[in-house]
Amino acid sequence: MSTPLGTGPGRVLIAVYGLFALAAGARATVQIAGRFAEAPLAYSLSAFAAAVYILLTVALWRGARRLALVSLFIELAGVLVVGTVSLADPAAFPHDTVWSAFGRGYVFIPLVLPLVGLFWLRRRPM
Repeated sequence: MSTPLGTGPGRVLIAVYGLFALAAGARATVQIAGRFAEAPLAYSLSAFAAAVYILLTVALWRGARRLALVSLFIELAGVLVVGTVSLADPAAFPHDTVWSAFGRGYVFIPLVLPLVGLFWLRRRPM
């Protein structure tokens, strides 16, 4: 039997991911519903980020270690790739995503959060 991931400080991690799922999901919904033609890539990436955050919230809550691990790596790769491209070629992202400039619009929490999540998973015994 695996050790629960959502105990102790893991509850804070779940709460933060839940909050980011709501924030990114609401942002993406408003952007896609009202202005999708202005920046379809950016708005689609915001929706993708929201989906990853939802998946992580559920995976951590349910103790699905493997799913959480894969999702954390997807999130980290997304933040690094989108962050780099958004700084190197600002025209590619005329509007910000959750992961633009490594999450600058969210006080860089999207960059730090997957690292904290990976650390938490590593510290929890299987």
